[in-house]
This record gives sequence, structure tokens and C-alpha cells, in this order.
Amino acid sequence: MSKTVKLGDIANVTAGQSAPQGNCFSDKGTPFIRAGSLESLLLGKRENELELVSEEVANAKRLKLQPAGTIVFAKSGMSCMKGYVYVLKTPCYVVSHLACVLPKDGCSDYLAYYFKWHKPNQLVKDDAYPSISLADISNVSMKMHGKDEQQKIAAVLDKVTALIADRKEQLEQLDLMVKSRFVEMFGDGRFQTVRLEAICDFITKGTTPPTSKIYDKPFEGSIPYLKVYNLSDSGELRFFQAPQYIDADIHNGLLARSKVYPNDVLMNIVGLPLGKFALVPNIFAEWNINQAMAIFRSKGEVIPFYLMYAMMQPNVLRPFIEKAVGIRQINLSLAQCRELEIPLPPLPLQNRFADFVAQADKSKLEIKQGLEEQELQYNALMQKYFR
Repeated sequence: MSKTVKLGDIANVTAGQSAPQGNCFSDKGTPFIRAGSLESLLLGKRENELELVSEEVANAKRLKLQPAGTIVFAKSGMSCMKGYVYVLKTPCYVVSHLACVLPKDGCSDYLAYYFKWHKPNQLVKDDAYPSISLADISNVSMKMHGKDEQQKIAAVLDKVTALIADRKEQLEQLDLMVKSRFVEMFGDGRFQTVRLEAICDFITKGTTPPTSKIYDKPFEGSIPYLKVYNLSDSGELRFFQAPQYIDADIHNGLLARSKVYPNDVLMNIVGLPLGKFALVPNIFAEWNINQAMAIFRSKGEVIPFYLMYAMMQPNVLRPFIEKAVGIRQINLSLAQCRELEIPLPPLPLQNRFADFVAQADKSKLEIKQGLEEQELQYNALMQKYFR
């Protein structure tokens, strides 16, 4: 049985306080949560690894301790556009940029899931000056179940969330395993190094068309357009939002240097962190890239799988990143890209590594299919409980 209530009727809605200034933090005490802390906490950082406030400083600054179970999210500044929601595991002090929501007699996890579905940033009225008032948070109208039902719902969602996290951890472990195998096979310095310009017959960067010529939907004669955010640490092309499109007829003169083909290696060369990669699969053939990315196309002396993982190694890019130039954005020039050096083992050894990567990719595909199923189940449950 559920009923519709206002959040302010079932929870205390408050905000944190100004952060202590100067040398007020110590290596012992109670954690102090800032808006910028939320992302790292959600990624697994522990609260006691943040800045700590001693009891003496807390008393002098009259800081109010927020209890464990308090739901916190950003209510002002650009951080509130990110929609991060976190539940305090221990009592903490909280910065004034964060809203604090503590159920009066209910399940904090249930309420946190509500805000993970109905993102707090939906309450922002002006994206140019993002802020959320405590009054608007208190006036949120929501469907509320009884306390026992809240706990059951939270337990179900916890189980699905744990399965999703486990699948993602498996994918990360496979990526680490591949990188470790590369170091094991090629990282001992026994192979002569070569410049990329000697083993790649095509090293160039893309071309960025005017913003007015980039479209959100496909049309006849259009081709999809890849951006830096599609690259990853694991060497896969990933999509966090739908692709954009450009007109092939209008940009015909640019496409020769911007079009990618299967087994091309892509790397971002503008903005930090430099060195995100992707190996182009068949389904992305003849897509276009922007000028923040470079294309590396092998002559045949080096297989693409090996080329990409060799370029991923920190010692390959580090000397050039240290010399990278840029006033507004740091970047690598094409001349520097051509000078990058990698070890060149015999092709049979490269192929052994490629076979290992292929087996890892097969395992990753199975895990990803399971992950997609779990994410679909999670979204269906959230829709069911919080629509």
C-alpha cells in the first residue's frame, strides 16, 4: 500500500555548512564531505579517507554533525547538474553546497533510490545558474510505501545493483589481465623500439566541422561522427549518448583525412587525460572523427591489437605528455605522434598476444550481455517502484 506525500513531511531537509578555512583539517577526526567528494565516494572511496575535522575545530566552528543514513546531493554550483546521490555511512560534517535529507521514520536506501531515479538536478530551474532551493526539495511529491515495504524494495534493488557492480568489476579485471599480459610478454626491454612513422602508413588527425553542420539525427547522405568521449581506457569505442552526424556531400574534401576504417587505432591528442584509445571494429567503418583524435593505420609489420596496447603503455606517452603544449588545452602535435616509439617483437609473438586479447574479448562479450540484462531489470524495477 502506498500514498502520495511531500518529502518535507517524511524527512528533515537541511543543508551543510561553510567549510572551515585555513589549517583546520587534521589526520584524525570526523570526515568533512564536499560537493566534489561525491563522485569519489560513489566510486568506492571511504569517508574517513576525506578531510577530517577534529572535535575542537568542529566545536569552535559550530559544525552540525549529519547522522549516518543522511542522503546528500549537491544543491548549488555546477556539481548539482551531475545528479550524484550518496548516503552517509557514518556521521559526517557536510559543506553548505550539499542538501541533506534524513527520513523521519523510513528507509534511507529507499529514499536514495528515489533520487537516483528522479535525479535532483531535475529541480534546477536555470542551467546557467544551477541551484536547488531547500523549499523545492521539501515540496517534492512522491509515492511512499510503508516502512517494511520500503526495506523490501531497497533490498531487491541492492541485490540487482550488486550484480551490476560485480559484472563491471569482472570487466575491469579482464582489462587489467590483458594489460598485465602485455607487460609480461613485451615489457622486459628485449625488443628493439621503432617510431610509429616507420610502421604506420597513415598518421593524421580528424577535422571538426562547424557546430552548425553537426546534426543529432541521421539523414540521407549523412555519416556518423565520433568524438573523444567515445574512446576508453580499455581500447573500446563506447557510447554514452547517441551519435551525431555530418553531411558527407558538404564535407567531402575533409573526409579523406577524417574517415576511419576497421583496425585503425584512434587516440585523443587534445585535452587531459591524453591517451584514450579505441580500435575501430567493422561496424564503425567510414565513420568520421574530429580533430581532437588521431588515426594510426598499420603498414603490416605490426598488428592493430598489439599497436594499440603498445601505445597504451605509460612509458610510451609520458615523455611526450611532459612536453605537450597548449595554452587553453594541452595537446600533442602530429609530428610528436609520428615520433612515438614502441617495441617491435616478431609477428608470431604479436599474434599470440592478439589471440589472448580475442579470448578476453569473448569473455567480456558474455559478461556484457549479462550486464545489459541486469541493467534492464534495474531500470524496470525503478520504473515500477518510482514512476
